[in-house]
Amino acid sequence: MRAHDSATVDESIAVARHPSAAPPESAPPPAPPSAAASAGGTALAALGVLAFSLTFPATAWGLEGFGPWSLVTVRSALAALIAGGCLLALRVPVPDRRYWPGLAVVAAGTVLGFPLLTTLALRTASTAHAAVVVGLLPLTTAVFATVRTGSRPSPAFWGAAGAGAVAVLAFTVARSGGALTTADLYLFGALLICAAGYTEGGRLARVLPGWQVIAWALVMCLPLVVPGALIALAHEPVELTGRGVAGLLWVAVGSQFLGLVVWYRGMAAIGVARASQLQLAQPLLTLGWSVLLLGEPLGWTAPLTAVAVLVCIAVTQRART
Repeated sequence: MRAHDSATVDESIAVARHPSAAPPESAPPPAPPSAAASAGGTALAALGVLAFSLTFPATAWGLEGFGPWSLVTVRSALAALIAGGCLLALRVPVPDRRYWPGLAVVAAGTVLGFPLLTTLALRTASTAHAAVVVGLLPLTTAVFATVRTGSRPSPAFWGAAGAGAVAVLAFTVARSGGALTTADLYLFGALLICAAGYTEGGRLARVLPGWQVIAWALVMCLPLVVPGALIALAHEPVELTGRGVAGLLWVAVGSQFLGLVVWYRGMAAIGVARASQLQLAQPLLTLGWSVLLLGEPLGWTAPLTAVAVLVCIAVTQRART
């Protein structure tokens, strides 16, 4: 994800971590994908990661033309209308009511909470700063999944998770002059609420296709985001600049919908493990976009902390139960 988007593979990792998600011992192992299918799946997954890495720079562009509440509500409304149109066109049945509470958690975390909190943070924080902090999302999601599923990871898992958290905390305190800022609090809140949404989405993805989980979560938010968009647009100034409109369209269409479609298709073709390795590049890609598209000074602490977090994520993936 979008950085919201930076860690979507974690919902599938959470599925893989759940004991009941494992196939019965009598089931034959899946046939390995052909070389062509593997190459195509890798390309699709890489496109998803690329789409998610642009989320924060596009949000910064969107804030040039829209207020934060307008940007978030209009973004979610557009994505929900597209998702709803796809569900109608494909005649996808409404999920059973027992799945609605879980979908509500996904909606609160990934459709509303994460975009809103990160957008509020980006009013004062740089995209490079946000990319490093939100780079901790895979670790946060892994911890939520562990608590939710009751699994028992190894001490190496907890050590790597703790090291990643310490690295990000040290980075934020150093960049903020010795104390956490309001933007940092928004970003840490976004980590927690999005991790909860991803974990519940991973559980739902055992019984529903992943793209439908996101699509129904978006549609559930329509009664909130449509009137919210009308109110926000009436009270916040709007300036239809080229960059502002481009940023809005990208976070709505590219990050929150199309990016997820190609990501899930790629992940289905090559598997969670290989796809997750591609996603490790997302924070570094976002740092690059922040320089190229926004001209932000990077310094040395941001890429160094991002690499440290990526190493910790790689260790947690290999040190699961």
